[in-house]
Amino acid sequence: MMTAMNPRMSTSMSEGRINRLEIQHVALLSRLHLTEEDITEHTVILNRILEYFAKLNELDTEGVSCTSHSINMNNVFREDVATPSLTAEDALANAPEKELNCFKVPQIIQEG
Repeated sequence: MMTAMNPRMSTSMSEGRINRLEIQHVALLSRLHLTEEDITEHTVILNRILEYFAKLNELDTEGVSCTSHSINMNNVFREDVATPSLTAEDALANAPEKELNCFKVPQIIQEG
């Protein structure tokens, strides 16, 4: 049986296996040139990853809450408190060039 979205893709992916045709198809979509050796290697690697996920699916996770991180995440930002800032004169004190209370920099966009 072929999938409706892509007739080249077999049902092997739904069975937890990836075949060479699927690797070649993804490489084509990604505009990657893969050698025969690359295709074989990626097929083996991706199937090992899927086998690992299959093992994880065998675990009893009843009563285990979902998490997005393995450790507690805390906000590490400081409190946002307004403080006095530099005056324009102080900010421009060491500027190599200034004009009308602004830093003057070389023009990088050409007009016309």
